[in-house]
Amino acid sequence: MAVISAIVVAAAGWLAFGGAGNLPGLPAVAKTPVADSSSAAFSICGGGRHVNCVVDGDTFWFEGEKIRIADIDTPELSPPRCEAERIKGEAAKARLLALLNGGNFSLTAGWRDEDKYGRKLRTVTRSGHSIGDTLIDEGLARRWDGARHGWCG
Repeated sequence: MAVISAIVVAAAGWLAFGGAGNLPGLPAVAKTPVADSSSAAFSICGGGRHVNCVVDGDTFWFEGEKIRIADIDTPELSPPRCEAERIKGEAAKARLLALLNGGNFSLTAGWRDEDKYGRKLRTVTRSGHSIGDTLIDEGLARRWDGARHGWCG
C-alpha cells in the first residue's frame, strides 16, 4: 500500500509540474482552461448586507462571501495613511468594480484557503488573465509578497 501511495504522489507531482507535456492526448485534457463561469452585478459596499460588492482595491464580497485577491496588495482605505494613499486606493476600488462588472470571471484558491481575517484568498481571472495583473499594470496594485508596504512615498 505504501508503494502504491508513493507512486500516486510521484505521478501527481510529475503531472502538476509539466510532465504531462510528453504524453500525447493528455496535455489537451490536463491544460484545458475552465470556462469563466462566475459573474454578478457588483456595487460599492455600504452599510447593511454584503452580497456582491467591492470593499477596496483587493477585497470584495461575492455571493455573501468575503474575498481577498491573493496575488496583489492595493492602497488602504480604512484608514489611509496619507492623502496620496487615499486617492490611489479609491482609484483601485473603482477599477476593481469595473473589472468585476466587465464579464464572467473565475476564482481560484491557492495554497491557503483563508487569511487570518477569515477572508477567502482567491486569484481572480478572466480568460486566463489575472485581474490582479491588470491592476498592477495600471499602477493601482503591487504583487503581494506577504507583507504590507506603505503607499505614502
